[in-house]
Amino acid sequence: MRVHTANAAKAVVRSLLLLASVSVTALAQQSAVEQLYDHQSVMIPMRDGVRLNTEIFVPKNVTAPVPILFRRTPYGVGMGSIHATGANGSYKELADDGYIFVFQDLRGRYKSEGQFVMNRAPRTQRGSADPKAIDEGTDAYDTIDWLVKNVPNNNGRVGMLGVSYDGWTTAMALLEPHPALKAASPQASPADMFLGDDFHHNGAFRLAYGFEYAAMMETGKEQTPFKFDRYDTYDWYLALGPLSNVNKKYLLGKIPTWNDFAAHPNYDQFWQHQAVTPYMRSKVSVPTLNVAGWWDQEDFYGPVAIYEEREKYDSASLNFLVIGPWRHGGWNVPDGNKLGNIDFGSPTARYFREKIQAPFFAYYLKGKGTLSQPEAITFAAGANEWRTWDAWPPKTGVTPRDFSFGPNGTLTVGKRDAGSGKRTDVSLPASPFPLPEYDSYVSDPTHPVPYRQRPIQWTYDDRGSGWYTWLTEDQRFVQNRPDVLSWQTEPLVEDVEIAGDVIADLKVATTGSDLDMIVKLIDVYPEDVAGDPKMGGYEFMVSNEVFRGRFRNSYEKPAPITPNSPTEIRYSLRTQNYRFKKGHRIMVQAQSTWFPIIDRNPQTFVPNIFEAKESDFRPATVRVYRSSHVTLPVVTKPTP
Repeated sequence: MRVHTANAAKAVVRSLLLLASVSVTALAQQSAVEQLYDHQSVMIPMRDGVRLNTEIFVPKNVTAPVPILFRRTPYGVGMGSIHATGANGSYKELADDGYIFVFQDLRGRYKSEGQFVMNRAPRTQRGSADPKAIDEGTDAYDTIDWLVKNVPNNNGRVGMLGVSYDGWTTAMALLEPHPALKAASPQASPADMFLGDDFHHNGAFRLAYGFEYAAMMETGKEQTPFKFDRYDTYDWYLALGPLSNVNKKYLLGKIPTWNDFAAHPNYDQFWQHQAVTPYMRSKVSVPTLNVAGWWDQEDFYGPVAIYEEREKYDSASLNFLVIGPWRHGGWNVPDGNKLGNIDFGSPTARYFREKIQAPFFAYYLKGKGTLSQPEAITFAAGANEWRTWDAWPPKTGVTPRDFSFGPNGTLTVGKRDAGSGKRTDVSLPASPFPLPEYDSYVSDPTHPVPYRQRPIQWTYDDRGSGWYTWLTEDQRFVQNRPDVLSWQTEPLVEDVEIAGDVIADLKVATTGSDLDMIVKLIDVYPEDVAGDPKMGGYEFMVSNEVFRGRFRNSYEKPAPITPNSPTEIRYSLRTQNYRFKKGHRIMVQAQSTWFPIIDRNPQTFVPNIFEAKESDFRPATVRVYRSSHVTLPVVTKPTP
């Protein structure tokens, strides 16, 4: 008993010391902020009378008016917001240039008044004639109007930026921009929550992320992560059973966003009205720097989709794109040399902030410097070099090449005809391949393929989580599963670089009436990697995507698959710029479960998977025919 008491006492002392250390650090940071900035907390009134909590930091060391940099967030603001301007902060390079920083709680979050609505649809969609109708864009407009009229020492120019939800609020401000909004950088902004961002990919529900995010954001005005009773959430979600158990056992109908998931399983008006891109169809008037990360585990689809849609209306060349080798928001880490086990050879995040972001805002908000921003800048991992392009995806210097699935796990260049088994690419000599003309596996929803190495921690586990780097994990952890198919080339005799959209073109059949297809494009390292032996044979996932088969003809009107009938499924594995180096192999993997990032497809067609019964979940045999292939945009002209 005395030993236990002594250990408990020591633990209490350690906790008190830690709290004291944190308090001292916080006080020191606050003192540093107070030395550099005049701080003001303001409740700014919106057009409907709701007041939003806004923290304003005006630098003390400026002698002339400076621009305002503005961020709107659901994640909470306060004195801590300005710490991003510190020595290792994501805004350091901007702070060095001199800006007024403004941070605001969205309505209904933290200290702001009003009601929070997840991804509130734009008022233009609602067709309201009420001048007091609000959305995130009008809240940005009203705040900017107040700021330029009331904040001392501002030069009348405002820039907006933010990552993820904050990137989305930046994009929403572009729909009806205030005249003082002179530059914007929506970073990792979602664009469509059904087609490719946080909550669905091609109609397949992102279970672990959707459940944990909705529970965290809507339990109260502040973030409250859901507490699991197991460390490995793979086991927890599998024990959960059908999705109808979420409300029955845990959320009890109290989380609006989860209720929306369950009520809208298809791409109906609810999801269509939330999508950003349809509202971007007007002349680009605000210079926009769209930012994405190749291995963004949450919102890679969005920033590229926003860039591509705005590009159609960019007659003044104000719309730009940057994609680097980052996770979600990874351009804001101090250096960005590595992601997980992958080394990119240089401080890519610091390069972005110093050489791209800071000059962009300095030019448009201060008239400082000469703009040398290319149309698109991408980082070619593998080569570990930055590329510049006059269009993205590239319109010249790139040739689509088909990589087809062959017998014995082979992957070869050229299409194959399903009946003869012969390649049909006339640019290459024909080569017969023996039957069978397909590979097959049994997909069992009671034993799904994990999407990353187990244990799979909570997404927001404060004890550490692999969520942030799972897209870079070695894929050998599923290599010998009977429900995962793999095809790979021989070692490459020369480098192969791709730049543009990667397309999976599949012909499949299933004994069920619905299925998911997950396809991965993988770089297989040589067994001997000079200077880094632990990377020998590493299988690095370059691109990936899931497609829910019921949506093969229409996202709005799902339809069952005819059992045992060959079915075409063609979809994008998203855009990519990557170099497969000489001596490496190109691999493609295919499977039908990816759990629990993607919910379990019953593999029996039901109108709404959120209402599926346990008896609906059945094993199915899936055939992938040899006429299937992945099309890679191979660079044929040297890039600068």
